Amino acid sequence: MDPEDVWSAIDAERLSLADLLDQLSADEWRQPSLCEGWTVRDVAGHLAWQRQIRISTAAIVGMIRARGNLHRAIHDAACRYGARPTGQLVAEIRAIVGSRRPVPGVTYLETLIDILVHGQDIAIPLRRRHDLPPAAAATAATRIWSKPSLFRATRKLHGLRFTATDLDWTVGDGPEIRGPIEAILLLLTGRPAAVPRLTGDGTASLATRLSAAAR
Repeated sequence: MDPEDVWSAIDAERLSLADLLDQLSADEWRQPSLCEGWTVRDVAGHLAWQRQIRISTAAIVGMIRARGNLHRAIHDAACRYGARPTGQLVAEIRAIVGSRRPVPGVTYLETLIDILVHGQDIAIPLRRRHDLPPAAAATAATRIWSKPSLFRATRKLHGLRFTATDLDWTVGDGPEIRGPIEAILLLLTGRPAAVPRLTGDGTASLATRLSAAAR
């Protein structure tokens, strides 16, 4: 996908996810997401907050509060921003549509990964169907595989071969793991909820690696 196609996919996913959030009950907003330690509201707050992100004094103060831990700083900011009314969060996610400005420090490809994966973080634990476009998911998965520094989970998966069953896409060498590109994308980002959707000779090795990582 070229950059404009990626941005169009980001826009479509933002609109689709906003529509899903509009349907959620107050109880669903409070439920845990797939993103460990984050509720559905926290994830929505993170996605809405992206409209406001700048390299600023506030961002520096947030990092100091989090003792230099970037992931903690992002989580804390998401929790604070997610305290806004649900209608405001949904409206702000819709308001980002059309923007071609990624969050400082990342590219449009990381922006794609973020919206695709966080959409599943919300939908899957709520048992809400929220299909991802395979081509966009494949672009995101390729970026993650080629840059393992993005997600620590990916580093534990080298020595396996991943093959999508819903489009022509494969990476890696070794025992094969097959499944929808959506499930592979989630696995590459450290979401073991995708494992039941995967098959192949490499699943035994995968289970061993995930068990070791959990310990």
